[in-house]
Amino acid sequence: MCLAAERVTSLGKDWHRPCLKCEKCNKTLSAGSHAEHGGKPYCHKPCYSAEFGPKGFGRGGTECHTFK
Repeated sequence: MCLAAERVTSLGKDWHRPCLKCEKCNKTLSAGSHAEHGGKPYCHKPCYSAEFGPKGFGRGGTECHTFK
């Protein structure tokens, strides 16, 4: 049985605190401080940004970017 102190709610469901992990790098996340894609949690950086952020050349500016 999960104690209230061990439970976090994120993405519309309850998680055991150690089970809320980034889908890509497996880092333990905090409720509300992560990104979501397809109902799965991702850490903001680098995983979500690398997987679903803009793609392109350079480090910003007027270069062309593509989006998934």
